[in-house]
Amino acid sequence: ALPISSRTDMKPGKLQPSILRALMLASLLCMTSSLSAQTSDAPVDVTILAINDFHGNLEPPPGGVRIADPSDITKTINVEAGGAEHLSTLVTELRATNKNNIFVAAGDLIGASPFLSAMFHDEPTVNSLSMMGLAIASVGNHEFDEGKDELLRMQNGGCHPVDGCKGPSPFTGARYKYLAASTFDTATGKTLLPPYEIREFEGVPIAFIGLTLKATPTMVSPSGVAGLEFKDEADTVNALVPEIRARGVEAIVVLIHEGGWPSGDYNECPGISGPIVDIVRKLDKAVDLIISGHTHRAYNCVVDGRLVTSADKYGTIVTAIDVRLDRKTRDVISARADNRLVRVDALAKDPEQTALIETYQKLARPLGGRVAGMVTADLSRIPNETGETPLGDVIADAQLAATRQGQSGAVIAFTNPGGVRTGITRPADGKVTFADVFASQPFRNRLVTMTLTGAQIKQALEQQWTTPERPRILHVSSGFSYDWTARGGEASRVPMERIRLNGRPLDPAGRYRVTVNEFLADGGDAFSVFTQGSDRIFSIYDVDALASYFAGNSPLSPPPLDRIRRTD
Repeated sequence: ALPISSRTDMKPGKLQPSILRALMLASLLCMTSSLSAQTSDAPVDVTILAINDFHGNLEPPPGGVRIADPSDITKTINVEAGGAEHLSTLVTELRATNKNNIFVAAGDLIGASPFLSAMFHDEPTVNSLSMMGLAIASVGNHEFDEGKDELLRMQNGGCHPVDGCKGPSPFTGARYKYLAASTFDTATGKTLLPPYEIREFEGVPIAFIGLTLKATPTMVSPSGVAGLEFKDEADTVNALVPEIRARGVEAIVVLIHEGGWPSGDYNECPGISGPIVDIVRKLDKAVDLIISGHTHRAYNCVVDGRLVTSADKYGTIVTAIDVRLDRKTRDVISARADNRLVRVDALAKDPEQTALIETYQKLARPLGGRVAGMVTADLSRIPNETGETPLGDVIADAQLAATRQGQSGAVIAFTNPGGVRTGITRPADGKVTFADVFASQPFRNRLVTMTLTGAQIKQALEQQWTTPERPRILHVSSGFSYDWTARGGEASRVPMERIRLNGRPLDPAGRYRVTVNEFLADGGDAFSVFTQGSDRIFSIYDVDALASYFAGNSPLSPPPLDRIRRTD
């Protein structure tokens, strides 16, 4: 403080103007200093918005999202949710609550997409998410459905190498950044895409590490990931932590395309199991927050003292995460999440998204709206206790019918359950469009007919349990049947004498012409025996085989589920 003068010429009770100004200035400086100190110590609040497994669902997916019935939590209900128009609106509303915000994703934004996006190789979805302001995304296994070069095209832009440019304007690539910390190019020893991205909020940085699951090569066509190595998820993150901290970053968020199986409703987590639990427990304690995906489940969990979230699938939920950062330590003080439903009945449509969708609908309508055939009832993809499904049977029959004649000469057809993405619901008039057919078989795999021995066919059936906790039961064509037992050990669940073709036991030494899709022929889903098939003949795409089958056999009804039998 300034000293007060004791000059005798000052009037009693008054200060000279110069001294008064000095005192006011000193007071202002003190207040400013105090306010500055308070501001510099105040935490930084950041809102992280997250989605996962969008899978090109520009329009609201059938069935929406399933949640506990608010009026009776012992029951569940379906809530109409999702779609890019409503998703964009919710993201915009949530962003408006905090200037410090970022929109991120945990993989599988594209691939296994409905017709509207897949017809254009998912360019519409990349454009839609870019328009929403998506900033960062980890790669998922489905980002590799068309191979690594196509993933790089999604990032960088350019026309499709085979189909060219079919969209309304040149494709310029994603405005968001794909991250692939655990995916290495074996030729260069470098990651295919950047491993992490650092963003600052009021001077405090956050590092986002993005990676996909280690098992990706078993889930996509091996040829599409040739020359790539997918390393352990936790080991990859832990190796990056020292490098990130050396750059002055203490707040670390992991975007990982791997997940878990929760109990409880969409915004809680009384319990969770699955790969994500072990991964989180292995992560360096420097990691503060994990945003996950892959299992198509919604959860809001704490694992090993850290927040772990997932936002269901198809854009039906947005996870809003409030993170508080310490300005001095630059670390996370707290993090809490809220899974928000993208309710169709409560959110307006974003007009920019509507315009984008309508533009692509106009281009897609001539093919997608064509009637493929008729159904008398729903063709479900939900398996019974043996693993058999009505739609799976129909698809296998369609593939056999498409390759039975001529040089192919198929007598059996198999297709993988993961290739059947959605059931075919009977419309009021019973008419099924090509877009409906495509939605059930969106990968456009060519059919491959090969020669296998009876012993190799048995081996293929045994490989359904390569991952015993999550068996992949193949869909089989009419005339082929077998029994299996859960009690059997490795390579002994399917007795050779219980495998039949047209009612007769399969001969282990016999040679049979078998049709599978290109994914299985390449050894996908760990069915390595199919890579041994000889005398291969490639034919039409799986979706075209199904469309032709509808055209020639309508109206179709769900077949009896009697091809696969479980004996225990």
